[in-house]
Amino acid sequence: MDVKIYYILLLLHPYLSMWWRSFPGAGRQSWEALVPGYNYFVAFKISCHKPWWVLLLLVPGVHIIMWMVVNVSYIRRFGYFTPVDTLQGIFFPYLIFAKIASNPTDYKAETNWANAGEAAQREWSDHIALFITLPVVGHVIAMGIGAVTRERAGVKSKVKEWTESILFALIAAGIIRTYVFEPFQIPTGSMEKTLLVGDFLFVNKLAYGPKVPVTPLSFPLVHNTFPWVNMKSYSGIETCQYTRLPGFGQVNQNDVMVFNYPSGDTAVYDPRMPMGLMGHDYHGIVIREAVRLWMDENIKGKPKFVQEKIDSLAKTNPAFQTNQNALYNTAIIEADRQILNRYGKSLVDNFDSWANKARHMIAVDKITQDNSGETIKHYGIIERPVDKRENYIKRCVGLPGNTIEVKNSVLFINGKPAWRAPNQNLQYEVTNFNPLSEGSMKDKFGLELKRNDFYQSRTSPELYTVHASLDELKKLKAYFTESKFTVYREKKYAKTDKPTYSEMIANLDKFPKDFHINNTITDFNKITIPKKGATVKLNSTNIAWYRRVIHAYEGHDLKETKDGIYIDGKKVSSYTFAMDYYWLMGDNRFNSADSRVWGFVPEDHVVGRASLVWFSSDPYGGFRWSRIPSLIK
Repeated sequence: MDVKIYYILLLLHPYLSMWWRSFPGAGRQSWEALVPGYNYFVAFKISCHKPWWVLLLLVPGVHIIMWMVVNVSYIRRFGYFTPVDTLQGIFFPYLIFAKIASNPTDYKAETNWANAGEAAQREWSDHIALFITLPVVGHVIAMGIGAVTRERAGVKSKVKEWTESILFALIAAGIIRTYVFEPFQIPTGSMEKTLLVGDFLFVNKLAYGPKVPVTPLSFPLVHNTFPWVNMKSYSGIETCQYTRLPGFGQVNQNDVMVFNYPSGDTAVYDPRMPMGLMGHDYHGIVIREAVRLWMDENIKGKPKFVQEKIDSLAKTNPAFQTNQNALYNTAIIEADRQILNRYGKSLVDNFDSWANKARHMIAVDKITQDNSGETIKHYGIIERPVDKRENYIKRCVGLPGNTIEVKNSVLFINGKPAWRAPNQNLQYEVTNFNPLSEGSMKDKFGLELKRNDFYQSRTSPELYTVHASLDELKKLKAYFTESKFTVYREKKYAKTDKPTYSEMIANLDKFPKDFHINNTITDFNKITIPKKGATVKLNSTNIAWYRRVIHAYEGHDLKETKDGIYIDGKKVSSYTFAMDYYWLMGDNRFNSADSRVWGFVPEDHVVGRASLVWFSSDPYGGFRWSRIPSLIK
C-alpha cells in the first residue's frame, strides 16, 4: 500500500478516535483535537509528556511505530492496561477510543509506580510491548539488568524502562542508518587492494542525498534478512515511490559507491551462505542451469568426450601428466566446448524453453548446482524491492551520457584512457616464474598467497597468474628479471567471424547476455550509458543493451516480435530514458562481478559514497591497525 494512504489515515485518525471528546478529560480544549498536526502535538503531550515526538510522524516507516506509541500511551492514561487493551491499542484502537469518548473523566496523568496494584495492573501489557519492540532479546536485556539491580519504589519497572529505551534506540538507529550514514563490511575481494576483505566502512548517504526507503517499515539494524533465521526483516504493507532527498553533492567520476545490486530483483536462498545471504545472480543461475539441463538430457555420451580429451591432452602436453587436476579440468572445458559446437544449435534455437525449465526447477524443486557441479537444495527464491537488494560496492567509472569501452584491459571513457586508481589490480600471466616464500612475497611485493594475489594456473601448469597494481608490478619486474609478465586477455572472436555455438553460449556470461554480442572482461564493446531525458533509437541489433532498463528498471511491458518492438502495447522505434544510469567496476579488475556482468546501475539503486574505513579485521587473523582510520579514495 502506498505510503500516502497511511499519511491520509494519520490525518483522519484523530477524528475517527473522537479526540475532541476525550481531550477535555485531560484538561485540553476540544478545538485542539480538530487542528491537523497540532492535535498529535497535544496527544503526545497528554500521553507521553513529549510533544516533540510529533516530528517523528513525518518519517516514513517510523510514523507507524509512533502512531502505535501515541495510541497505547493515550489509552493507558484513561485506565486501559490489560494485555488485550495493549494489543488493541497497537493494532486497532478505535473500540477503546469510543469507550474513552463516551466517558472521558477517567484520565490520570501518571501511573503511581509506588502503588503495587497499579504497577501490577500493567505488568503483562508492558511485557507485550517489550516483546513487540525487540522479540526475546529485549527480555533478555531487561530481565538480565533486573536480576542484578534492585527495583525502587515509585520508579518505573525495568521492563517499562527498557521498552522505552530500546524502542527509541532502534528508532534513532533506523533514522541515522537510513538517512545519514550506514556501516558496511567488505565481503569479497572485488575492490582489492583499495579496500580489503574485512574492512568496515561508513557509507555517507548525505553525499548524494539519502533515499526514502521503498519499504520503510523494516527492522533498523539489519538490511533485508534476520541473521541465521532466514526471515525477511521488512514488510511490504507500506511502500514509497523512489524519492531522493537533497544531498551535499552528486555522483562524481571515480567515486567509490555503495549501491543496491541491480541483478538482485530475484534471488536464490543459498543455505551454505552465512546470515541468510542469497546466490548473487539469479539470472546468471538460470542461464547456467538451462545449459546444464540441455546437456544432461541430450548429451548422454559426455564422459566419452571427456575421456577422449584427457587422452589427447596427456599425449600432447607432458606437463599435464604430473598435474591430474589440471588435466581433468581442462578436459572438461574442452569437452563441453566440443559438445556445444557440434550439437548446440538445438540449445540456441530453443533457449527460452530451456530457461523456463530451469526457472521451474529452481522455484518449484528448489534445486540448483554451483559452479563445481555440486547439487544444492536451497530455500527457494524471493523477489527483492529495490532498497532491499544486496548492497554492493564498486568504483563509479562511467556517468550518465558517457561512452565506455574496454580494449585489452584498458578502460576508455569518451574515447580517452580512464584514470587508474593507485591500487587497481590487473591480472598478468607470468612465465619462467619461481615465487619466493609466502612471507617474502608479502614483505617484498605486498602479494599474499591466501588472497590469491599469485597462484599456479590449474589448466596450464607452466603458467602463474599474478594480480598486481602498477607499483607492485614494477617491483616484481625489477626482481624477477627473467620472468615475462603479460596482461591477461580473454579470447574475443573478430566481428567478421561467425561465432561457434559454444561462443554464443559464452556470450551469455557478460552483459547484455545476448547470443550475438561478444563482450569479455578484457574487451568490452563501446556503449553509451543511458542518461535521463536522452532518447535512443531502438532496433533488433541494439535492443539487447536496453531490455532491463526498459522492463526491469523503468517498469514497462516490452515485447520483441518480427514486426518490431512494442512498449506498453505500442510499436516504437525509440525510447527516452526516465532515469540516470552509471557504470561501475571493481578495482580488482579480474576478480570483480560488475557492470561488465550485469550492466547499468540505475539512479534509484545508488545508496551512498563509501567515505571512511573505521575498522579492519584480517579474516585470516589479527587487525590491520594501519588502516584504522583511513579515508577512501
